Amino acid sequence: MKQISITLAVLFLASSCATPSKQKPPAPTIHSVAASPAGILVNGYLIEGATGVVAVDSALTVSDAKKLRARLDALGKPLLAVLLTHGHPDHYNGVGELVEGRAGVPIYSTAQVAQVIRDSDAAKEAQWKPMFGAEWPATRTFPNQEVTDGQVLTLDGLQWTVRALGPGESHADSYWVLDADKRYVFLGDVVLHGVHAYVSDGHTTEWLANLRRVAEAEPQAETFFPGHGPSGGSSLLEWQRRYLETYRAEVERLRAGSPQLTADQKTALQQAMKAHYPEAGLDFLIGLGADAVASELSKGQ
Repeated sequence: MKQISITLAVLFLASSCATPSKQKPPAPTIHSVAASPAGILVNGYLIEGATGVVAVDSALTVSDAKKLRARLDALGKPLLAVLLTHGHPDHYNGVGELVEGRAGVPIYSTAQVAQVIRDSDAAKEAQWKPMFGAEWPATRTFPNQEVTDGQVLTLDGLQWTVRALGPGESHADSYWVLDADKRYVFLGDVVLHGVHAYVSDGHTTEWLANLRRVAEAEPQAETFFPGHGPSGGSSLLEWQRRYLETYRAEVERLRAGSPQLTADQKTALQQAMKAHYPEAGLDFLIGLGADAVASELSKGQ
């Protein structure tokens, strides 16, 4: 009996002195709010933690921005931050609606993304407001906090890391990684899942390289959240790679050595891509970026 008591005491002391295992943060609740077809199906994300909410990107139109704001208000928790992935208006136009009446909300982006927004906002408004009319926000709210590649933010006890990619789908892409109970990656338009891609910025070569970089950097990621379309695993990266390679091959076939496509060639491109991807939405984007990609290919890129 004495020996048993001594053994139990030793076991108790050993367990009490052992280094406690590191506990993972609690699981956040991720709310994905997809815009209407008129708002080009962009995803705004609301990541709900224990005491607050972090938004990743927003919406293009006034109506979809109001829908995203209503979803945020329904959660009944303060908005802690807005994280932007890149400088296309469908991702930042609705930020003003999110932060209205909420003083001091930080809006984070890399310096490169912030610069693209500042430099291109007026031109984007001139290009697109005639199409969207009153659905185009009268004013846009820009990033007010700049972060650098690899910088970590702790928000509501959860760690967010920004990764800058440079030119890709836009002139300056980035993505955000959330480390919580699992590893989640918010890709922005590094992936447009299940819809035709916006290639008008003319960086498809760099975009393909960025897809490889993300795949190599995020092998442990549990879920990828794209800028458009449903979330999923790493197969989303492969989906986007195949799409871009298919688009480039069709443009190369049609351009016949020219740095741009004729109207008939663009029609043929639309027909070919719709045949390759009959279920994909946002058909209007097929022809929109044809000349940018033809020019890129004509330079041997």
